[in-house]
Amino acid sequence: MKDDLYELLLEGLGQTLYMVFWSSIFAILLGLALGISVVVTERGGILPAPAVHKVIGTFINTVRSLPFIILIVLLLPLSRLIVGTSLGPTAAIVSLSIAAAPFLARIIENSLKEVDTGKIEAAKAIGASPFTIIFRVLIPEALPALIRGLTIAVIAITEFTAVAGAIGAGGLGSLAIRFGYQRFREDILFATVLIIILLVQSIQWTGDYTAKRIERKRFKMD
Repeated sequence: MKDDLYELLLEGLGQTLYMVFWSSIFAILLGLALGISVVVTERGGILPAPAVHKVIGTFINTVRSLPFIILIVLLLPLSRLIVGTSLGPTAAIVSLSIAAAPFLARIIENSLKEVDTGKIEAAKAIGASPFTIIFRVLIPEALPALIRGLTIAVIAITEFTAVAGAIGAGGLGSLAIRFGYQRFREDILFATVLIIILLVQSIQWTGDYTAKRIERKRFKMD
């Protein structure tokens, strides 16, 4: 039984990385759309639309209020519709992306609101379009904070994959439950925990390093 340890861990790690990578991509795309929209449509924003702002904010708060394990169950029909199954890593990506996007949207919202309003007003004064202000002023100015926020979101997705493993998503979480806990394989249980810790630390280090490097470059340019 011990000889299968590395094979099981390698398979579980591969499934976890697969879920984290694609879920992060889709969550970032959706989260950016939601986060930017909620900022620019508020009163006094670049494209003020209070009604739209309220709808987006309500959607974000509603999804965020649901515990992830419940959200997975609710999204099983959607996963089945999109990928043809409700089991496995690919099906879990649907739930992981939708669960992480509103959380990420709030982080993006807070990061964008930290941008100096004077720079936004200066861009408006020279006739810059809303699109230009968003992608040439807001996002570049908030980039270090955005990267740190994205790092937090990717770590949260990594943790979510462990929870998703409890209902058939696969990955390290499923491995820890099915083999480590239910079959009393303490070696697998501790190994999966160690790998998840190392994975989270790697993501955090990468995010911090990238954000600091951007800040240093910006400081030199100033």
